[in-house]
Formats: sequence, C-alpha cells, structure tokens
Amino acid sequence: MNRSDLTTADPSQAALRWLATINEQPEVAQSVAFKRWLLADPRHREAYAQAQALWHKTAAPAARLAEEEHADLQRYLDAMAKAPVPARWRRARALAMAACLVLAVGVAGGWHPGYWLQDLQADFSSTDAIRQVTLADQSQVTLDAGSAIAVDFQHGQRQVRLLHGAAFFKVTHTGEPFVVQAAGGQVRVLGTEFEVREQAEGAQVTVRNGRVAVTPAQGQAARELTANQQLAYARGLAGETARVDSDSRLAWRQGWVNYYQAPLAQVIEDLGRYYPGRIVLLDNELGQRKVSGSFPVREPLAALDSLGKVMGFSRQTLLGRLTVIRQVSVAGK
Repeated sequence: MNRSDLTTADPSQAALRWLATINEQPEVAQSVAFKRWLLADPRHREAYAQAQALWHKTAAPAARLAEEEHADLQRYLDAMAKAPVPARWRRARALAMAACLVLAVGVAGGWHPGYWLQDLQADFSSTDAIRQVTLADQSQVTLDAGSAIAVDFQHGQRQVRLLHGAAFFKVTHTGEPFVVQAAGGQVRVLGTEFEVREQAEGAQVTVRNGRVAVTPAQGQAARELTANQQLAYARGLAGETARVDSDSRLAWRQGWVNYYQAPLAQVIEDLGRYYPGRIVLLDNELGQRKVSGSFPVREPLAALDSLGKVMGFSRQTLLGRLTVIRQVSVAGK
C-alpha cells in the first residue's frame, strides 16, 4: 500500500491503516506524513484515537488465545526440528513458523490461532463458505464455513476426525464401519445422514435420517440416536436426548441459520463464520439479548443490519474486513 492511500482514505479507514503501518514500522509514528495527516483535520485525530481504543479492546483476547495455543505450537515445532523434513512437509513448517509470528502480534481478519495447527492435519477444510466434499467411498460431506476434517480409510474402518467447525455426513453403505471422532467422543454410523458440530468444550450430534451410536468418551456406554434427535456431550458426559426439527437445525446447508431465543452473541459468532473478516461485539450485555429468526448466511452484514434495526445496535465496517457492533446510544441517557 502506498502512502497516498493512507492520506486520502475515509478517516476511519485511514486511521486503521496508519495504526497497522505503525504497529509494523514504529518509526512511521514520527514521520512528517503521519503528523501532517493527524493535524489536517480534527476528525483524523478522533478516528485515530478510536482505532487505538479498538486495538486495545481486542488485544487481551488475542493474547489469551496466543498463550493458550503457545505450548501446543512449540511442541509441534520442536518435533519438526528434530526429524528429517520431507519436501511435502516444508510448506507445513513454513506455515507453522508463520503461525508463531502471527501469534506474537495478535489476531486479525477473523483468524483463530488454533486453527493453523489443526488445519495442518486436515484433508479437507473450508474458509468463509460452505464446501461440498466427496470421500473415497463416495460418501458426501458438507463442511460448514470455518470447518476442517481429517480422513483415514486405511485401517479396516472409515474414520473421520472433526478438527473444528461442523460437518454434515451422508454415508454410503460399504460394509465397513464409519466413525466420526470429535471432542474426545465418537459417532458410529448405523446407516444415516447426520451432523457433528463442535461447541464449547464438546460436540453436538443431530440426525436427519437413519441411526448413529454416540459415545461421549472412551469406555462410556453408547447412546443411539434416530431421525430428528439431537445429543450434546462435553468432557465425557452426555446430555439428554432432544427431539428437534432436523431440517430447521440443518438449514445452513441451504444457506440459512435459524434461531429461537438464542443469545445475540451466538448469532453474531455463527454469522462470523461466513464473513471474510472479523466481527467484534463491544457490549456483553447486548450479546445476552435473545434473538429469534432466520438469516441468510451469504449476506452476514445484511443480517446484522436487519437485527440492528430491531435490537437497537449499529455496525461499522472498516477496511472491508473488520465489523464492529455497538449499542446505539439514546439521547438524554
């Protein structure tokens, strides 16, 4: 980006560009060009102060994520350093080293640091769009946005690991077992169409057709689910089996997400999977307010605009990548 882009852009966008440049090259803060831009208009100083405040608000969550993933990343790099590196792994090492650098400076653009490690293991992954995959046995997998799976068909059974996100499976019958591992548990297919979704510290299984056997942890008893049933588990413990409308719960495959009395924070998090950037909610109390409705995943910002009119919040998108959600202030309060 040349310096003229920084001086002629909209004040809010220019402020974030200046901030990003100064974070990478601190000496720019003392440059004549930056000082001239800052003093040219009071709006520039206000925009830069707001950009700095936003940076500080997101720095703490970024630091926590980096700290949480640091140990796993270091073990991964140490193991790679000790072993000979085949040509096919050289790019993986480069990606892992890049992950170290990004962890050191924080999180941007909707990126989650832990996914770098997981995606290095993935056979199939998706970014901000739904992806259709055909496995070697002709089974069909639909990956939700921001999802990844690893596949192993070499040891007498068809095994899939959900690394993150969610996947819908339409399994072809071959006579070999088909098992999906997720969050320490497993789902054994008994002939079915079903979804496995990562959530919090566990996973949730929703069956559209057929049957599955869900084991929340090794050594635990299996729970059988049939069509329109759902079960969540975490830390080796399974919840109650629930009756659901599977077509409604799985409507994301057709490009819709449906909610009934869900927290706004959850809706924003879900819509964020389909957004090629980062959505930041700056009001925890607002995030707890309940939402009911259906929203198109292909237009996450349009969905946020519709919600904002009803719930009294506004969104501002900067640089086409960072969207900030704020409660609309009421005059006189």
